[in-house]
Amino acid sequence: MALSRIALCSRGLLKLGAGTITSFDEGTAEAEVAANLYPSVRDALLSSHPWSFATAQESLARLADDPVADHAHAFALPAGFLRVLSAGADGRGRGIDYRIAGRNLLTDAEQVVLTYIYRPDESAFPPFFDQALIARLAAEFCIPMTDSTSRSEVLHRLAESEFRRAKLIDAQQDTPGRIEDFSLVEVRS
Repeated sequence: MALSRIALCSRGLLKLGAGTITSFDEGTAEAEVAANLYPSVRDALLSSHPWSFATAQESLARLADDPVADHAHAFALPAGFLRVLSAGADGRGRGIDYRIAGRNLLTDAEQVVLTYIYRPDESAFPPFFDQALIARLAAEFCIPMTDSTSRSEVLHRLAESEFRRAKLIDAQQDTPGRIEDFSLVEVRS
């Protein structure tokens, strides 16, 4: 069952022992805290790991204006972009040198295929990510809602545990990484 942003925040508030919300605009302290903290907590958690459900590849549009120095071309980053994983050219998702400057990717390559983390809709979050996000929200909501630093520390430890569990589950959805272009391996061949 996909959870909305309100449902995610309500569950975080419940873990904290606070009341639930039905809207970010309802005028309660819980709604105000959730409305102000949710977007940054969600984006921080999304960008903290290369989640399989939040990874995309896209050919970038080259900008008409070239960079002033250091690189030959500038490309616009996609909407919803949070973090670069890699960049490549000629149908490959990695292999070129680049730099992010503002909302642009600068490189000497003529074309760019970007592999990146984006902000998916909450309905695309898998259950293991929901649980990690709910735990993180409870930890972040704790100080503004309760002023209890000891409770906040416990909730942050629980959130870290949920984060590690979610990363482990997500990592099992991919082919294990292998060593490429390593001189000691090449010598054996």
